[in-house]
Amino acid sequence: MSDSEMPVSSNGPIQNTEEVIQDDSETDNMETQDVAVQDLTPLPIGAPLAAPAPAPTPALSPACTPAAAPVRRLKRQYSNKKETMNGPLYMQASNNAVIVRRLKREGNSPLKQLTRWFVENQIGLSFNLLALLFLAHGMPKARAHTAKYFTLSYYNPANGKYGLGFDDAHLILFCVVLFTGLRAATMEYVLAPFAKHWGMAKRKDITRFSEQAWLLIYYTVFWSLGLYIYCNSTYFLNLAEIWADWPNREISGIMKGYMLAQLAFWLQQVLVINIEERRKDHWQMFTHHIITICLIYGSYRYSHTRVGNVILVVMDVVDIFLPFAKCLKYLGFTTLCDVMFGVFMVSWVAARHVLYMIVCYSVWAHIPVYLPVGCFTGPSATLKASGPFDPPPNKRFLYILEPLWSSEGLICFNPTVTWVFLSMLLALQALTIMWFSLIVRVAIKVLRGDGAEDSRSDDEGDELEDDEEEFVYEEAPPLEQDVGIDEIDLKNWERRAGVKRPATAATGVSLPGHSDRKEFLGRIGCEKHVD
Repeated sequence: MSDSEMPVSSNGPIQNTEEVIQDDSETDNMETQDVAVQDLTPLPIGAPLAAPAPAPTPALSPACTPAAAPVRRLKRQYSNKKETMNGPLYMQASNNAVIVRRLKREGNSPLKQLTRWFVENQIGLSFNLLALLFLAHGMPKARAHTAKYFTLSYYNPANGKYGLGFDDAHLILFCVVLFTGLRAATMEYVLAPFAKHWGMAKRKDITRFSEQAWLLIYYTVFWSLGLYIYCNSTYFLNLAEIWADWPNREISGIMKGYMLAQLAFWLQQVLVINIEERRKDHWQMFTHHIITICLIYGSYRYSHTRVGNVILVVMDVVDIFLPFAKCLKYLGFTTLCDVMFGVFMVSWVAARHVLYMIVCYSVWAHIPVYLPVGCFTGPSATLKASGPFDPPPNKRFLYILEPLWSSEGLICFNPTVTWVFLSMLLALQALTIMWFSLIVRVAIKVLRGDGAEDSRSDDEGDELEDDEEEFVYEEAPPLEQDVGIDEIDLKNWERRAGVKRPATAATGVSLPGHSDRKEFLGRIGCEKHVD
């Protein structure tokens, strides 16, 4: 491939490719390094092979100093910022020695490659899946199956409420794919350009701002929806009413959509924290998400959507102020960030350590008073009339799990079930206490005048400076090809190399072209004997 045909990368997301640029003018931002260069300066034909006449060697730049032949990997820091959020890779070459630059990766296992591919293609993958779904919905025979993915199932026209069952999984899957595509598209095409418009240049800051702004949008929408449901309910400011009318396996449409969408969001968050760059608090966040998913799903299947709604409203309000404070920090509004961080701390204490514990107290104190102890079974119409009765002894502890997959099976409540729910709620409280200790440290820094800086969600590998990335440089291996002697075009080589054949007196018998090929092969280092 000629110099003009060497590929040059364009701005775009980082791909798992290596490109070469033969333009020496682009080496200004790169540190010099040693590269193996072989002197292939042609010598006049007829010169003695044992002691070839030395040809004038051009002065080499530091980047072209001779070095060992094996491929070497050198670590450099490169700080130029790219146009796009993810940033392209730029490679370089110097003179005859080609240098390949690539982003250093922690690992290149098949799983790593798969997650990288998913992150880079999540927008197209998500919306293509949704497009295929709606395209299939256009076929009359498929509508009975495809409608389950974007409509609420188990509608009861007699009372206008909805039951629950396995078909709810279709809507949950639809919401997971939708949230994945919306999050990636909003971050890439709305939030990242907005951050650049405000003068944000570091790729890390643009990514963090986009993530926090997306969370701000989500929690603002769903906290408002949850608060609307709570304010228009019979249990508004009445904890005892939370436990009334149990068991009841039918709920309103807005409550069902709210609970399933929240469940889908947290499932999608588990996916996000495992395919994107891990943060320092990865396992704490993973544990938090798993407990939250269990509580939401358990409250939905156990017909405790009322207490689920109250807990979500109490917890989500805090997640509005924290992303808002972080967005202000990234935009440069330091004073407003510190003020919003103070509001966040007050809301955290009030919501997650006061109101949340009041709900936990209600679980411990009000359930024995207002909930019947025992088991019920059957559809919603005959559920209350079927019990209460003692759990079947042959099922042991499996009766606790049966409501999680059976819509008409056993649903029981007793002290054992109460403590299962209460233990998960208290485990969630233990995580919030641990995080609150980190928040107090940030608050102390604010009081000292250092500004609010939340480091608990930084990358695990943030030892490098914010504006630096770690690269590996490699010398590209030479391209080799075995060819026969007869395939070498000696005349063409002489013409391109500018070799002038000296006039020599021929002695003896000479075969046409034979000595020329032999001499040429010797000069290029070929040791194959030619008769």
